[in-house]
This record gives sequence, structure tokens and C-alpha cells, in this order.
Amino acid sequence: MSIASFFRRRMTIPTPIKLSVQTAVGATLSLLAAFPAPAQEEDSHPGAAVFAAHCATCHEGGDPRAVSVDALNAMTADTLRFALTAGLMQAQGQRLTEAEREDVIDYLAVPPVSGQWLTDNRCSESQRSIDLAPVSLANAGGDLQFSRNLSAEQSGLNKSDMADLELAWALGLPGIGGLRSTPVIAGGTLFYPAAATEQVLAIDTVSGCLKWAYDAGASLRSSMTLSDVLANGERLLYVTDERARLHAIDPLTGDAAWVIDGAVDEGVHTRLTGAPLFFEQRLYLPVSASGVQRGAEATHECCDGRGAVVAMDGLTGETVWTYYTMPLADYTGQRNAVGTRLRGPSGAPIWSSPSLDEKRRLLYVTTGENTSLPATDTSNAIIALDLDSGDVRWQFQAVANDVWNMACTGREYGPNCPSADDSIIKDWDFGSAATLVTLADGSERLVAGQKSGHLWALRPDDGSVVWQQRVGDGGALGGNHWGIAVDGERVFLPINDPHYASMTDDMVDAGVYAFDLDTGEPVWAFRARPDCANGRNLRVETCQQRYGFSALPLVVDGALVAGNIDGRLFVFDGENGDILFEFDSSQSFATVNNVEAHGGAFDSHTIAAGAGMVFVGSGYDRFRQQAGNVLLAFRPRR
Repeated sequence: MSIASFFRRRMTIPTPIKLSVQTAVGATLSLLAAFPAPAQEEDSHPGAAVFAAHCATCHEGGDPRAVSVDALNAMTADTLRFALTAGLMQAQGQRLTEAEREDVIDYLAVPPVSGQWLTDNRCSESQRSIDLAPVSLANAGGDLQFSRNLSAEQSGLNKSDMADLELAWALGLPGIGGLRSTPVIAGGTLFYPAAATEQVLAIDTVSGCLKWAYDAGASLRSSMTLSDVLANGERLLYVTDERARLHAIDPLTGDAAWVIDGAVDEGVHTRLTGAPLFFEQRLYLPVSASGVQRGAEATHECCDGRGAVVAMDGLTGETVWTYYTMPLADYTGQRNAVGTRLRGPSGAPIWSSPSLDEKRRLLYVTTGENTSLPATDTSNAIIALDLDSGDVRWQFQAVANDVWNMACTGREYGPNCPSADDSIIKDWDFGSAATLVTLADGSERLVAGQKSGHLWALRPDDGSVVWQQRVGDGGALGGNHWGIAVDGERVFLPINDPHYASMTDDMVDAGVYAFDLDTGEPVWAFRARPDCANGRNLRVETCQQRYGFSALPLVVDGALVAGNIDGRLFVFDGENGDILFEFDSSQSFATVNNVEAHGGAFDSHTIAAGAGMVFVGSGYDRFRQQAGNVLLAFRPRR
């Protein structure tokens, strides 16, 4: 097949149609774990009946995005209780009595993991010192423009190194099943938000031992960000957790400087997913509240929640300005099919991280779909905000009238799903940050990928389209999920389209695609194919159906690092797509801390590099992907 045919589906603005395949978005429990608890006596435990009556339909396979039973069986009681009373499963939890909630929590929960694993791997006194220079990676984007492009000097690695990597060490993270975040790397220290362990870890890059650990009290959600030198002469690390709190941490000691609970609190379950960005003493925090999950509840007054950006003082956390993607939801005068009053508008969450344009003093953000009517022009959009005031300078809406929530799943849509006359019902979020690139001739592009499979290149002055491309069909589990990377000449687009039962391999466009930044023309393509041989089908249950690229990629001195959701790590030559290195993480590992560990899916912001090494978190058990609980560190072979 020619490369031109790979891109046969060029962009056309869709007309409203009814989806014929399942769609679902982001409604999963957090703090998932890899190792199931001892089996409960299902015929005697009172929680078994509660689970069967209220939970089994989705969690035993009825919803492709619902957490698996094995993952639920590995959550702590506190995690489950929060999810059912104040978190993503609050609507479902409200249908239960307090006794029923406690019964099902007791039925599913595992005992908390002992903290011994933290002390057993403590660095010696001589290894605990921390030097913040040089900084290899200060934020998830690698720079203010979110290029995900590290030079040889910044990373400590050359392209030739990337073709001959070896595993330096593996760190096991007990009691979890997924890793999602990019660390900060400064000097010889990796500052790592270790997901559902609830710990931020300061890790020695050479040995994998722990210099300090910070207990956040909840699963960590965003990638890590390091400030510049603040007005008091110090620096801070920033990270968010699953309870929508923002933590500021002293990088030298691991002590909390402050914690903000409710930076944006409007009586809905707020999510803080994208990594904050630091610039000129301010922190810019994206907010991904949407109401998308509660829309599945027929008696919920659908919907509330809206995206936002909060500009904060980096030293104190005090709010400077707040931008919202729409007004507060209000009653529309309409009712759904069961008589529940409806609210709107809602949605347009900001799942991604902001990027920054110093010359124009703009902050670029990207948004998701609306979750209730009326549709707004801020959904599925790229928006330029004035850096100093938060005012909108311009906005570009890629696809309009995409109103979707969790009622829009399954064979029959629920009463809170809009009609096909009112919405295209696509779930075509932007999960990708918008990346600002200056070309060799001085011209500029603002590029971003979309879950529709589209790749957009805009003019940063006004948001007008320079070029666009599309790969595959996109969808709730397809298209471009977490973002793109650039090398100055090319932009690299990961595509995650699943292989559904009705499809053959040649119909699936999952893979990695490179385009010329100036013209948008295709440069090279790697089309992924399932790898289930030699026992991989036993280690990766979904290897035949899920083999796309979802994780945010990273360029290191012209080499592209990308992770497959089936557990394979690839390093490509950015110029021609040749595979320089491949590693299968779907295996067990001997770890430096003697914690039992195995690898799984690569997803979210899990790839990083710095201090002469490559770091990847293997495992992502959301969306029925392969669980894993290991942080892998690679170095050039000695």
C-alpha cells in the first residue's frame, strides 16, 4: 500500500450521523492496581449481591471503558469509597444505601500496601543529595512550546545511543496497575509521580534508589512540573491528584510547601488532568471538569462541569485569573425521556497541557466535546488566551456540534444522550497539546492532534488553517489521544484506532505517522500490526485487538520514542521511520527494590528522557488495557 493511500481519509467536516460502533469516554475509576486480591466467597459475602445487582453489567465487560473486575479487586477501601461518594462513580454510589456501599467496598477492597517498600530502597546518606542543575526536563512538554523535542545536550543522549539501549534498572511499584505521568529530571534526580501509590518519589537516576518520598494522600494524576527560581530564591515542584488538589513540593526535601483543594470548585467533580505550565512566576493550571460520566445516569440533571484554566502565583498558589470554556450550566427548559430536567451548556474540558507563545504572549489550550446541549463554539477547539488577562484572542473549532456523554454508549443510547438531529455524537476530543513550531524560514505553525485522527496546522496569529491531515477513523478509543511530537521539520502523529471484530488488519490505521511541518505532506508511516506470537497472546490478552499508539511520544536528538498499548516500546529514526530499537515490556522484571513487577501497556505521558537515560512507566489498566507496575530505566549499552 502506498503512503498516499494511508491518508485517504482527508478532512471533511462531518454531517450529523448516528454512530454504529460503541463510544465511551474517560469514565473510569482511578487508582487501578495490577494484582488481584484473594478471591472472595461470592455466595456468602453480602457485597457480592450488591456488585451483581449494580456493578457487574459494566465491569464484567458490558462497557469497554469500565474498569475490569480484576482492577476493582485491587483497589483499597479508601479509593473505592472516594470513587463512590465524591469521585467518578458518585452517581452510582448514590443509588446504594450506606450499608450497601460499605458491603461492596469490603467485598472488592484489598488491604493498604505497606510502606516498607519505600524504606527498603532508601538511598545511602552519600546518595541523597539533590542538585537541580542541569535541568533535563522541567515539564511534560520539554519546553514552553510543548514540542516534546529534546536535544542531545538537554537529554544527554545522541541518536546513535538510541539504537543501542540496555535496561539499567527496573523499579517495582506495589499495589497498582497503571502509570501515567512524565517526571521532572534535574541533575541526577528523577522526580516521579508514582500514580496510585500516592507517592511522589525522588529517584537516583543511576541506581534507582529513593532519595525522598512525598505522600500526597491520593493517586497522582498529572505529570510533574518544576518552577524556575521563585521570588524567594527557591524552586517548587507541582503535581495534581485524583481528588483535584494541586500540590507544591520542595524538590530538595520532599516537604509540602502548600496544597490547594478546590482551585476550581463549582459543586461538580473537578478533574485536573493536564500538567500545569510555569512561566514568569506564574503557574497555568488546566481543568478538565465535564460531567461526561454522570450523563449516563438517567436521573442526573445532565449536565454540569466545564473546562477552565487557572493562572496562579507560582510561589503562593493565589489565583490571578480564571478562564472558563463556557458559562455555568443552567436549566434549559427541556426534560429527558424519563422526565429529568436538563441543564447546559457543559463540557469542553481541557484534558491537555497548555503551551506558550512568548512573542505574542499567548497561552494555547485545546478542549474536548460538549456533554449537554446547547453546543458551544469552544468544544473540540484550539483556543488562544491572553497570557496576562486570560481573555480570548482567537479560537478555532475543529468540529462543531459534538455533544456526547456516557449515555451515548451501548446498543441503545440512554435518555441523556442528545438526538442525532442535535449532535454528531462523536467524542472527538483534543487530548493533544497545541505545539508551536518555528520553521527554518521563520514561518510558524501551531499543530495539534485530535481523537478524530485529524492533525491540524494553524497560523498562530489568528488560528486560521494552514493545512490538515487525517489518518484512520478515530473515535472514543481511536485517533490521537495524548499528543504529538516535533523535530523542527516533521510532526509525529500516533494513532490508536482499535481492531474491532468486524475488521481485518489491513483496515486498521493504528501506528505512527510523520508529516512535513511546512506543507503537511506525508513523510513516512509505521502501520502497527498485532504481535501475539511466542506466548504474547497469554501475556497480553487483547494483543489481537489493541495494538495502537496512544502515549505521548518524545523526540531525542532526532530519534522518536513511542509506546504501543500492547507493551512494545519503539525508537524510530525521525527522518525515515526506520526502527532503531524495540523492547517488549510485557514480561516480569527483577527490580532494584525487590517488589514483584511486570510490564503492560504504554499510555498517557509515560515516556521521558534526561540525564543520559530514557525512562518509561509500563502498565495502564484503564480501558481494559494491559496492567503493569514497573518504571523502566534505559541507558546506552556499555
